[in-house]
Amino acid sequence: MSVRLNILAFVFGVGLLQQQAELPVLDWAWGLMPILAVNGLLARYSSGASIMLRRILLCLFFLGIGFFWAAALAQWRLSDFLPQSWERQDIQITGVVASVQQSNERGTRFRFDVEQVITPGAVVPQHLLISWFKVRQTGAHPLERPILHAGERWRITVRLKQPHGSMNPHGFDYEAWALERNIRATGYVRPSTDNELLQPMFSRPKYWIEHIREDIQQRFAAHLSGHSYAGVLQALAMGDQHAIPRDQWQIFTRTGTNHLMAISGLHITMISSMVFALVFWLWRRLAYLTLRLPARRAAVAAGLVVALAYAVLSGFAIPAQRTLYMLAVVAIAIWRGRQSAATTVLAWALFWVVLLDPWAVMAPGFWLSFGAIGLIMLITVGRIGRVHWLIDWLRVQWAITLGLIPLLLVFFQQIPMLSPFANAIAIPLISLVVVPLTLLAVIPLFDFILPLAHEVLSFVMAVLHALSDFPQAVWQQHTPPLWAILAAICGILWMLLPGSLASGFFAGFPARWLGVVALLPVFWVLPAQPKSGELWLTILDAGQGLAVVARTAHHTVLFDTGPGFGDTDSGSRIVVPFLRGEGIRKLDAMIVSHADTDHSGGALSIMDEMPVELLLSSLSDQHPIRRTVKHHDQCQAGQSLHWDGVHFELLHPLPQDYANPQRKVNSNSCVLKITSKHGSVLLPADIEGKDELALLSRASEKLPATVLIAPHHGSLSSSTMSFVQQVSPALTVFTVGYLNRYGHPREEVMARYLNLNSRLLRSDRDGAILLRFTGNGWSAESWRQLKRRYWHHSTIE
Repeated sequence: MSVRLNILAFVFGVGLLQQQAELPVLDWAWGLMPILAVNGLLARYSSGASIMLRRILLCLFFLGIGFFWAAALAQWRLSDFLPQSWERQDIQITGVVASVQQSNERGTRFRFDVEQVITPGAVVPQHLLISWFKVRQTGAHPLERPILHAGERWRITVRLKQPHGSMNPHGFDYEAWALERNIRATGYVRPSTDNELLQPMFSRPKYWIEHIREDIQQRFAAHLSGHSYAGVLQALAMGDQHAIPRDQWQIFTRTGTNHLMAISGLHITMISSMVFALVFWLWRRLAYLTLRLPARRAAVAAGLVVALAYAVLSGFAIPAQRTLYMLAVVAIAIWRGRQSAATTVLAWALFWVVLLDPWAVMAPGFWLSFGAIGLIMLITVGRIGRVHWLIDWLRVQWAITLGLIPLLLVFFQQIPMLSPFANAIAIPLISLVVVPLTLLAVIPLFDFILPLAHEVLSFVMAVLHALSDFPQAVWQQHTPPLWAILAAICGILWMLLPGSLASGFFAGFPARWLGVVALLPVFWVLPAQPKSGELWLTILDAGQGLAVVARTAHHTVLFDTGPGFGDTDSGSRIVVPFLRGEGIRKLDAMIVSHADTDHSGGALSIMDEMPVELLLSSLSDQHPIRRTVKHHDQCQAGQSLHWDGVHFELLHPLPQDYANPQRKVNSNSCVLKITSKHGSVLLPADIEGKDELALLSRASEKLPATVLIAPHHGSLSSSTMSFVQQVSPALTVFTVGYLNRYGHPREEVMARYLNLNSRLLRSDRDGAILLRFTGNGWSAESWRQLKRRYWHHSTIE
């Protein structure tokens, strides 16, 4: 028990470090020595109090060890960085392609290990994430980027920047993701005649592994050309989840089977068990081998080797790590002829995962993976009496479905209601049929098996597709508060304790139904909402784009939807997670100011996820967004809405502006003024100087505002001096992407606002901006400052 408690303390210490805004001074670690000294003194006494105190001190010691171990690794990893002075500079380097490439219509993305920096004086981190885009030369056809292969050594010229992602409530933390994967700069390859392949294959084990993974990818693509689920089989063979199309991922998410669509712990355990059984059966029949090594030991070793190979093939994700370490602990115990408690096996697996990857505690997969296996142990290990295998399987499914509710609501704000039914069909067919066939097809001589694996998978997908189409297949809601999550976990554990029908020592815990009471707050306790007359405004960090959520007591308006990002967009990545996390189930109005993709790119994704009562836009009749909704009005000056004591009024464009085909798209941008009794906000989208003058001439009295979202992201074409003076904002917000190619916001533009003593905030530096217009006046907070962690990008000066 003490070992398990110490491991938990170590893991808690690692998790505590990941919540810090700044890294601690490592010299403070010497403060742990007095704890050991006191513990040694207490060892002389054998009283119950001294033993208890020693255990507490040991837990504190291991907590500190975990905290400073994670801090030391973080210091070491962060020390390899790209100086700001070398961002957006051409730098020539040599290195090795370190991963299987991910290709799309724009080009290729891959990891690159730097060996030498050729540009004099340049400082470049060792591990990069690089894109090589297709480029067009003047008067020429598109120039295809070269076909890259893992393990190749190249000399290339790159432009880099520090890892930087958007920062939003309920959003994905890209900078944490990059740190965990040791990606210390991102960028792209510059077209140059000096870009040259230096060596076709650099011999090193990790590059050979990637080379093998790439070969599997190419063979699967060749044999499954034109097959709908080729990407899923690639994911099952080598963990390449990027190969799965977005619509198929949607099916897996809605049915709760996405854990099967990669190399999961379940798959590794099944394959390892099959190999164990096969080797054990064969070994026992060969006396020569049995006399030299017991069959059980040989089978355990074979199963562990196969598990290691499969985990390495998968890219060594957290579920694969957890399973491999658990199997290793069991293998060691069997090899030594000892029995190990299930909780001890789980604890040691937990220790090794966190020791080798302290950032794993930030990944949803870490909590879901260990949570699921912990629930299985709780419901199966140590229970008295035998039950039918079907009852036992149903009980495990019930425990996992119920037990993971709090974690699913925290990470994804949704619960797949049909998950038990979907998994009842998918788990046996995929784990026992599709995965073994797919892995057998990894061997070149067995490529012919792939179509058979695809046929079985097609049947599974047909069933999952039908289940995902059920209207209530997924329960979606807000993110519960922390206290409600903790209460729910306690309630669920209480419900899963042995029941009153058990016998012996575990005679059953009474009133297990009371656990339901502890579970209810995660559903019933709603996030804080604006009161009547109040306005809450969230300017989301959508990069070089705009997405603003305005909330009153009972209504929500979305102004613009952010940009598209190739295969995905800010609607699915940023806006929908925010709305769902805040408990917003529908949009009373969505305003798409104009057709530029940095303002309209996320609209379709948002409309796929939640109802939109009214669309206001300046879009043409044939635009896909216009054709998707039933209720649409064209933006026109004078239109207004009045909800919960807050007034929404459109100031631009005029009806006749749409009649001019030569007029720029930006000039027809919808301009919105939101007014509450506590303050006002002006949202001018991408209007330019002549449109500002038009507004000054016809609606100057409506322009003054407490907060202004700077027009056109701070471009020189907007924010004329007369317009800035008339609005006279106390706060000006620039929505810009980090190191954007346009150089927004321009220094001259910012100077105009500073001359009026306006406070300036910008999304690339401050993340999402949270504005509250309440009875106490108004306030503005930066999400990047509120939720700052030590790995987050430093403030931009």
